[in-house]
Amino acid sequence: VQLQASGGGLVQAGGSLRLSCAASGRIFSSYAVGWFRQVPGKEREFVAVISGNGAGTIYADSVKGRFTISRDNAKNTVYLQMNSLKPEDTASYYCGADNNLGRVTSNRPRTWGQGTQVTVSS
Repeated sequence: VQLQASGGGLVQAGGSLRLSCAASGRIFSSYAVGWFRQVPGKEREFVAVISGNGAGTIYADSVKGRFTISRDNAKNTVYLQMNSLKPEDTASYYCGADNNLGRVTSNRPRTWGQGTQVTVSS
C-alpha cells in the first residue's frame, strides 16, 4: 500500500482542519492506519489509529475529545478531523499503515506517507 497525506494548512487557535490519507495498492481494509506528528528536534509522536474495519480507535491523551479519526474503505481514505486546535498542535502530520495494529500504536508502521504541515496561530 502507498499513502498520500493532505489537508494541512494554517489555522487560528480554536479552528478546525481535516486531514486525509489516501491509499493505493493492496487491500486497504486489511491495514490499520495511524496519524502521527513531529516537530523539529523532537521524536515523532503517535496521535491516533483506526483498525482496518474502522471498529476500533485509539487516541493520544493530548488529542482526546478534540480529534476524530475515521475511514472510508470504499474510497481507500482515512481522515483526521481536528477541532479546537491549539498552538501546540503545530507539527508535520504523517499517516502510517500496517496490517499489525501493534506496530502502528508503537510508532513502527511499515508504510509511511509524506507529511502535511499544520500550523496553528495563537
